[in-house]
Amino acid sequence: MRNTGKTDQHFFCCSAEIDAAVQELLKFKVDYKTVTGQDYKAGCPPTNIIPNSNGPAVEDGDDQVDPWNVSTTSAKGVDYDKLIVRFGSSKIDQELIDRIGRITGQTPHRFLRRGVFFSHRDMQQVLDAYESKKSFFLYTGRGPSSEAMHVGHLIPFIFTKWLQDVFDVPLVIQLTDDEKYLWKDLTQEECYRFAVENAKDIIACGFDVNKTFIFSDLDYMGMSPSFYRNVVKIQKHVTFNQVKGIFGFTDSDCIGKISFPAIQAAPSFSSSFPQIFNDRKDLQCLIPCAIDQDPYFRMTRDVAPRISYPKPALMHSTFFPALQGAQTKMSASDPNSSIFLTDTPKQIKNKINKHAFSGGKDTIEEHRKYGGNPDVDVSFMYLTFFLEDDCQLQKIRQDYTSGALLTGELKKCLIETLQPMIATHQERRKQVTDELVKQFMTPRKLEFNF
Repeated sequence: MRNTGKTDQHFFCCSAEIDAAVQELLKFKVDYKTVTGQDYKAGCPPTNIIPNSNGPAVEDGDDQVDPWNVSTTSAKGVDYDKLIVRFGSSKIDQELIDRIGRITGQTPHRFLRRGVFFSHRDMQQVLDAYESKKSFFLYTGRGPSSEAMHVGHLIPFIFTKWLQDVFDVPLVIQLTDDEKYLWKDLTQEECYRFAVENAKDIIACGFDVNKTFIFSDLDYMGMSPSFYRNVVKIQKHVTFNQVKGIFGFTDSDCIGKISFPAIQAAPSFSSSFPQIFNDRKDLQCLIPCAIDQDPYFRMTRDVAPRISYPKPALMHSTFFPALQGAQTKMSASDPNSSIFLTDTPKQIKNKINKHAFSGGKDTIEEHRKYGGNPDVDVSFMYLTFFLEDDCQLQKIRQDYTSGALLTGELKKCLIETLQPMIATHQERRKQVTDELVKQFMTPRKLEFNF
């Protein structure tokens, strides 16, 4: 009889190695499906992958930026250069700013000059088409989670209004009351009421009713077959694994959340608005928005060519800091976290004096000697957004840095800038009647021929 002990031992070792390799391959298959949304097939590379829109994993010390969370450990705020690399967008450089000024014949908006809108996708392509007499349209939006808006909410609308004026193009504004119903502890009636109230503040920014369509998702989805058809097209081309990877949804999230990204994507396509664009499908869209909304539109841009639509272009803005500093988050439930559009001149003054984070020194003597830091000073940050005069802003920076300008004096500059601006907005809002809101929110042909 042969001695098989050594052979048996060798067989069992090989068997264990094979089992381990099989388990590893099975794990690779699961990982493959998680990343691509597709089952692995030998010899068939994955197609139409939507990359994880959160970019590389967030490491300790990195900023967290997604549609629901923005946090940073730096008093200066989010590192936007890093964010451009992480999100794979392009910097709005001086060459692009100069080109926009040249094409429009207008001085570029202060938000462009000062880097408030700092990043883009395909803006050069939009300008190429515009120079070739090919039009485009604008799309931006607002999630109506409360009745009162704060000054930070105005940023995309101020810039969008300027873009509409200088390019003379149609604009659609989406009010995602459905999203707020899904994410917040609110009734549908409350969300819709907030949408209408927010629409009044948006209209007060000066938009032209003949060139602008504002719509509530809860309204428009039920009255526009074309819009809903586009929503379904988008839904078909994004898997559950992909949407979990992009937005971080879990198995405990309601199915409404999982399907919502397709609703925010749909206004990117002109065929969602046949009453405006005469059923044209080839018009490119330009979306001015804060960069935390970019994951929605990276998904949209991936889907667009697969449903034979042009990819939307984007212009991204920085975040508007809370009064307590760039590291803290503004909250509608904390009235002292920002300046609200309903605040009185006295409230504005008190909030800025009491709560605006200062980059100044502890004593007047130290401040005069060493100067302040405008890069972390909230009053200076707010002036960057709202003070029109570049020379005046630069002088304030120099004087504050040198110590010639004290913190109290800097806050006074901001108070004198915001008080009349908000008072003017409040007066304009008073002129916005329910009838005018209804006109803006009624699906109709606008003052353009397509």
